[in-house]
Order: sequence, then structure tokens, then C-alpha cells
Amino acid sequence: MKFTRFTIVTLLLVTLMAVAVVPSIAQDTLPRNETLYFNGQQWGPVVGWNPYSNNNNNAMAIAQQDNARVIMFETPYLYNMLDGQVYPLLADGPFAWNDARTELTFKIKPAAHWNDGTPLTAEDVAYTWATHVKYNTPVGAANLDYIEDIVAVDESTVVIKAKLNDAGAAVNPLLVQAYVSTNYVISKAWTQTLEERVAGDPVALLADTAEDVIYSGPYGKFFADDSKVVYVRDDNYWGQDASMWGKLPVPKYLAHTIFKDNAAGTTALKAGEVDVSQQFNSNVQDLWLVDNLPISTYLPEAPYGIGASLPTAFFNLTGSSYGLDNLAVRKAIAIAVDYPTIIANAMTNQSATFDQVPRSLMNPTAGEQALYDHAAVADLQWAGNDIEGAKALLDEAGIVDTDGDGWRELDGQKLSYVATCPNGWSDWQAAIEVVAAAGKEIGIDITSNFPEWSVYQTVVTKSDAPLPEGYDIFMMWSDGAGPTQPWSRIRKLMSSEFIGMPSNWNGNWGGYSNPDADALIQAIPQETDAAKLKEMYTELVRIYLTDIPSFTLMYRPQSFHTVNESVWTNFPFDGDGTNPPVPPLNLTDGWSIAGLYNLELVNP
Repeated sequence: MKFTRFTIVTLLLVTLMAVAVVPSIAQDTLPRNETLYFNGQQWGPVVGWNPYSNNNNNAMAIAQQDNARVIMFETPYLYNMLDGQVYPLLADGPFAWNDARTELTFKIKPAAHWNDGTPLTAEDVAYTWATHVKYNTPVGAANLDYIEDIVAVDESTVVIKAKLNDAGAAVNPLLVQAYVSTNYVISKAWTQTLEERVAGDPVALLADTAEDVIYSGPYGKFFADDSKVVYVRDDNYWGQDASMWGKLPVPKYLAHTIFKDNAAGTTALKAGEVDVSQQFNSNVQDLWLVDNLPISTYLPEAPYGIGASLPTAFFNLTGSSYGLDNLAVRKAIAIAVDYPTIIANAMTNQSATFDQVPRSLMNPTAGEQALYDHAAVADLQWAGNDIEGAKALLDEAGIVDTDGDGWRELDGQKLSYVATCPNGWSDWQAAIEVVAAAGKEIGIDITSNFPEWSVYQTVVTKSDAPLPEGYDIFMMWSDGAGPTQPWSRIRKLMSSEFIGMPSNWNGNWGGYSNPDADALIQAIPQETDAAKLKEMYTELVRIYLTDIPSFTLMYRPQSFHTVNESVWTNFPFDGDGTNPPVPPLNLTDGWSIAGLYNLELVNP
């Protein structure tokens, strides 16, 4: 084609107009019938687009976790929390272990390519790992003890070599296997550009905002400021190939308005300005029962969502909380707590009760519940609000009020504790107040205190010293659903390996130690026999419910998943007939992204 001066000027003007209109479209006039709006994931402006960093504040695009967020960057496999299976994404077919379970092999789909059109190959997978190791990224640091190397055998074949123990076995096959569904494949060519730009500086590499990043997923950056972030569909996305989805996801744009708080997000949801809500909406059922809005949740009745994580109250067992080394004290507090009130008030019934799902170490999903013998531990489980039972337990242990002040003493010393959680975490604060109230019912003085998160997290995660005064009973989270569960959750609730760490973000913040539990936790990743695994998990539940180093206060959804069907419909719901079932993870995490391909407009 011959370009005249007029043609060049015209093209330049068109280009400038297109660039100028992007912010206007993003801020004001995104086509409503092409845009899926979210809330509850993005709080504050996006910092960057760097898949090597964990400091992007780019919640919808970057989250390498048990159910990795895959709208922009992709993993070889997708985990499905509803059936506990992994399904190929970038990978071509299932992965395979060698006989010794020391090497895991998978192939890359021939159709897979980056958004610039270049092929995505096994070399990208290998170079991603090499970069994580070379620059000690968060992913590298988390997996270096379990993965020896990741190599590209040829253009399509990847082999993950496990780190071996002294006996020649993989240190932890579970964590090796989880790598392929929790961590992104990143472009080798772009990574090399990044390395050159930062001159090989590890700090600069992680700090780079990566505005030029190459990605393989169906959506990329369109617009971002301090009011919203918008992603636009790549209509050349490889996943429309018959080897994967066979079509493009339905919405052209994914947009997340940045709301100041939950109340503002709920207002927008009610107004139809939000389609998918990943936030706690108090008394969510009122949105359809009282307000008659076209709003629904994954389950039509309480608990409305799939409970996956177990917010837990930990006892301080580091020696600085007098009397908590006494099992009778711990058990009395735990069985006296009014869990139905916590669930009804703090969670507005968005949690299963402990009558519906008896307490163990498992979340309420069917896959985890099948992993232990319920009958074998039934006599150890409690549903709560057992005030008389708690009093009798303390009386039998000789822990009574001897001076008539209304509070019990142990060996002459009054039992007095502070229960705490971060300030502003309203549902946790409400739960802690119920714990404090239970203490007063049974003659143990428990008061509440709510320090700011900046202080709280510093104190709780410093495990190389006894917890200070004011942290006798304290709340922290647990793992949700994922490819290493329930083993990883149990490890983080009970394993003594975390005691003494100067910075412990993993778990067992109370300082519990039990050699029998440690031995089982270490053995499970090596075991493949289902019957033996059930025996081992049952024994861990028995130990936990016997020793009571901590106690779960509620079941919390992996993600809150509330949808408004004013504009879009055909969202995932329980029993919708999809196969595999699409989990309620906001159409962004793991297999949940399959839901983007099923959406329909209410008024096409």
C-alpha cells in the first residue's frame, strides 16, 4: 500500500483520537452490555502488573494461590475446589509422576501463545522457575526447599524435578504437584527484557511496574486509576482453540470500581452497578427477600456460600499466659463459646453451623469431609454454648472461685485473659466479643482488645519470642480449599516447625508442639494409599480435638460470591448442571473462570 502525506496525517489523527478516548470510555461510558463489574477484590489503586512481584495491589489480575487468579496470567492447570481435581489449562493433558514420584512431567498445548502472538513453550516454564530462583522471588523462596529444578526437555515437554531427602524420596510431592496449578508461566522473552531493564538487580526486578508485560490469559490492561481498573478481552486469545474453551469469554471488559468500604460496595450492588460481589454483604438474603432485587448467592439458603476457610482462635501456649497450658481451661472456654450467635450475628448466617458440619480440621466441602472417620471422633466434637459442661469440667479440675470475687483461680491465681483481633475487622471483632462473654459465663475473666492491624500482625507473626500481654486468645485465619488441602491447613494449625521463626506468616501462632502430630504431618505427603491417609487424617483430628491448641469460630467462604442479574445471567449456582461444576470464586480463580464462558445478557 502506498502511503501519501494525507494518509499518514489521517492515521496519526485516528491514533491520537483512539488514545484520547480510552480514559473516557474507561471512566464513563464502558458499554454496559459488554462489561462485567466487580466489587470486593480491588481496594486502592493498582501499583503494578509484575507477575514476579507480590506488591502490585492488582487483586483481579495477580494472585498466585491455591485457586490462582487467571484472567491475565495463566497456570498449567486449574484447581477446582468443588471436586478437588485439577484440569489442564496451558497444559496438554494430565501430568504424570515417574514411579519413584521424584519427577513430574507435563506438556504444553500446541495452541498456547502469548498476547503478542509468539508461541508459549516449555522453555517459558523453565525460565520462569530459573528467574524465581535467581532473584529469590516470593514464589522461589516458597518452593526452593521442594523443587530442585524445572527443565524443558523439548519445546512442549516440562519436567519438574523434586528436591530429594536423604532416603532419595521427594521431600514433599504434594507441594511439587501444587506448583503447577498455583504459579504462573511467565514469558521468557519479556523476562529477559525486564532483566535487561533492571540490570539484574533483584530489588529493582520486583519493584518494576511491568507496564509492558506479556501475558497469555484472556484479558489484559485497558485502564487503571484511583477510581477503577478495567481489563479488556484479547480477541486473539489462544483459549478459543478447540483444545481449550473453543470460544472467547463473553464479556469484553472486566471492570472493578474502587469503593471506599463495604457499605459503598453494597449500595452499588443493589443499584445494579456491580454484577459480581466478592465482599461481605451483611444479611445478604434481605437483598432478595426484602428488597426484591435480582440478586442471589451460590446457595439459595444459609450459609449461602461454600465454606472453605476456618477463622480460628489460638490459645497462647508460649508460656506467657498463665493457666492456658491447662487443658481443662482451654476446653472449658472452647465448649462454652456460643458459636450459633457468632454465626448468626458476626456472619449473618453466612457460615454452616457446627451442628451441620461438626468441627474437625476439615472445611465443609464434600471432598475434605470424606477424608476422616466422623464416628471415630464424634465424642470429641462440640457445637458450643455448653456452659454447664464447662463449669463441671473446671470444678472437676479443682479450678474454682475460692475468694468469692466471681472469678475462678488455678493454684491460687485468678484466671484472667485478653481476647483480641485486628480493629476494624467487624465480623472477627463480633466473634471475639462472644468469646469474652463465654468466659464471664463460666467464671473466667476474659476482656476484649482490638489493636490496629499494623501492630497486631507484627506481634502475632513474631514466633521467636513469647507472645506479650494482651494476646492470650487471638484470631487468625486458616488455609481455604486447594490442591494440598487439608494437609497444608493442618500443618499450619499444628506443626511445631513454625515455632521460633522471627517472621512467621504460616501458622501455629500459639506455639503448640506435639511430636505425634508432627510425625503424621511429615508422613502424609509421601502416602498414596487412600485408606491409610484417612487413618492418618482421623488421628490428627483426634489429637487436635483432644489437645485443643486452638478452636475454629466459624466457616468462612473461600470467596463471597453474590451476583446481580440485572444485566448478566447464567452465573454459577449449586446444581446448575455444569460439568465439571463451576465453583463460586467470582469467575476469576481456578476453574471458576469457566463461568465467564457461560454468561448471557438478560436483554441481548
